[in-house]
Amino acid sequence: MRIINRLSVLLCVPLCLTGCMKWDYSDSPEDFDAPGSGLFILNEGNFQYGNASLSYYDPETDNVENEVFLRANGMKLGDVAQSMTVYDDKGWIVVNNSHVVFAIDLSSFKEIGRIENLTSPRYIHFVSDDKAYVSQLWDNRIFIVDPRRYEVTGYIEVPDMAMGNGSTEQMVQIGKYVYCNCWSYQNRIIKIDTESDRVVASVTVGVQPTSLAVDRYGRLWTVTDGGYEDSPYGYEAPSLFRIDPEEFTIEKEFKFRLGNSPCELQTNGDGSLLYWVDDDIWCMDVDAERLPVRPFLERRDTKYYGLTVSPSTGDVYVADAIDYQQQGMIYRYTPEGELADEFYVGITPGAFCWK
Repeated sequence: MRIINRLSVLLCVPLCLTGCMKWDYSDSPEDFDAPGSGLFILNEGNFQYGNASLSYYDPETDNVENEVFLRANGMKLGDVAQSMTVYDDKGWIVVNNSHVVFAIDLSSFKEIGRIENLTSPRYIHFVSDDKAYVSQLWDNRIFIVDPRRYEVTGYIEVPDMAMGNGSTEQMVQIGKYVYCNCWSYQNRIIKIDTESDRVVASVTVGVQPTSLAVDRYGRLWTVTDGGYEDSPYGYEAPSLFRIDPEEFTIEKEFKFRLGNSPCELQTNGDGSLLYWVDDDIWCMDVDAERLPVRPFLERRDTKYYGLTVSPSTGDVYVADAIDYQQQGMIYRYTPEGELADEFYVGITPGAFCWK
């Protein structure tokens, strides 16, 4: 979810941009061999503490290994692990406040390479074998990188976004176009032509769209958080939007109540269901005409902070940050909402990546 940590970052821009990460190596890395499918859990840690970590879970054996990046490489992951993507048999880990993207081997968890000199990276999206986009906080550019050489090769200028104030976030691709939500003090989804590497259109949604998803019909979905009281950018009731990506127009808007905080929008494997976090865990058919009135999972004594749905089984995994200081918990539920497993991971688990 990363909303609380984001707001903390907003108050600490000078420290974020001027700080640097010291990579401390040990002499005794471990050897791992994790073939087959599994689930990576990114644990943010605490802002400016450099205690982000990576966990790995095997759903077949219910086995979890924590701190696998540190144990495999003999060094810490860095400060605020934001997101992870699998491409070209590598895992690409975006570490926001360390200004780096690591590439790791998916079985041994060992570092293969890294992309550095990034402003404040959020997500990485692969256009091809030799081109990827990296979205940024505090920058009006999306970085273009060559993943084969681990180098920044160019930039996509995002119009109408003041330097150091906005953000580009999650990215999804439909055909030759990449769509990206602009979150911090923004209200837009932008459309990028991957052939020209230019923003060619944008559509206005509500205040601060937090995430993107694509359903079984190829339609875009985004959910907004509505900002916060006394925000200079505005405060309003959040909404769930369905967007026609070809016409790039809003097809439908589902309004929440003022004060709700929906985020972490996800789909199941076939794109027929939407899931999101809003205190509880909610589920809705993509063909529904109204928001659900009862949650899929009611909140317990928890702080739901991350969410993913298994693309193969439909199991729902929920991250509980607890108090943001101790180890967090992951709860695994069946598609019917029955608890199937639970296990400890690192501090502030917030993102997932399927292998």
